[in-house]
Amino acid sequence: MEKRVGTLIIQINSHECVAQVNDILSRHAGIILGRQGLPRSNGKNLISLILEGTTDQIGSLTGQLGRLSGIQVKSVLLKNI
Repeated sequence: MEKRVGTLIIQINSHECVAQVNDILSRHAGIILGRQGLPRSNGKNLISLILEGTTDQIGSLTGQLGRLSGIQVKSVLLKNI
């Protein structure tokens, strides 16, 4: 399957799920090219990821994160690069 490049934005609304987020990201480390965390004073922290993987791999990551309570996640994928 063809690899795609994309970005993923994660908003963490609850500090209780941070360990679960980090565990999921660690399991998908092979498709993460870059990661930036942005703590915010309103308690809604952000993580942005640059990814390279198949749509199945990126969908798996997005789906696992999206099932967590207190998390919002959005992804954008580029067409063939």
